[in-house]
Amino acid sequence: MEKNNKLIAEFMGLDSFKDSLASLHQGKINVDVDVYEQAQYHTSWDWLMPVIEKCLVREAEQSEEISNTTIKNIYEGICNQDISFAYKAVVEFIKNQND
Repeated sequence: MEKNNKLIAEFMGLDSFKDSLASLHQGKINVDVDVYEQAQYHTSWDWLMPVIEKCLVREAEQSEEISNTTIKNIYEGICNQDISFAYKAVVEFIKNQND
């Protein structure tokens, strides 16, 4: 989970993840503990939706094959209100972006 949260944070352009989390989620994280363990992309729509938004904006840049699979899975996760499914689809999308 921590590895995927780091992947998401990097995708979101959070150069200083610790500082960014501290400002975005004041009082919700302890900056003295590993912040990637505390990231809640996998359990909180508040954390995941900005990532999903960025994925959907980048959808147009993807090949049709990637768009038809990972983006479809992101939409399915949202429509079914299944954060675990959406989270996995987001991680898959980002990994495809990085390849």
